[in-house]
Amino acid sequence: MKQNPKPFWRSKSLTEMSLEEWESLCDGCGKCCLHKIEDEDTGELFFTRVSCRLLDIKTCRCGEYARRTQAVADCLDLRKDFQAFNWLPSTCAYRLLAEGDELPAWHPLVSGDAHSVRDAGACVSGFAISETQVDDILDHVIEDLN
Repeated sequence: MKQNPKPFWRSKSLTEMSLEEWESLCDGCGKCCLHKIEDEDTGELFFTRVSCRLLDIKTCRCGEYARRTQAVADCLDLRKDFQAFNWLPSTCAYRLLAEGDELPAWHPLVSGDAHSVRDAGACVSGFAISETQVDDILDHVIEDLN
């Protein structure tokens, strides 16, 4: 009996993945599009519920994905800047794989369902607010993002 081959995310490193494989790792949660605040003294990161202006909060997708790094000065292209994943949420596939962990059961590549992220409550659509609606980002720090 022939064994099923391992999924690409278990058999390849992040640097070995094709662009299509890399992009499919994004679960569409929108958490990486939330603004973070770093304590300059300790280096500790604090997440906020404030999203980038380009994020469509309802769908958790970037409205200008192809040109996001030109449209937003501090937006990172993870494929180019993936050396330090500590600023990504602990549920992020890129961070999980970089740290040698498994993808969660609700990840679309595991579940086979594009809506499993939302169904699991793992996306920002229920609590995020656009930066265009915020006066003081410090009023929107959240305790737990995961």
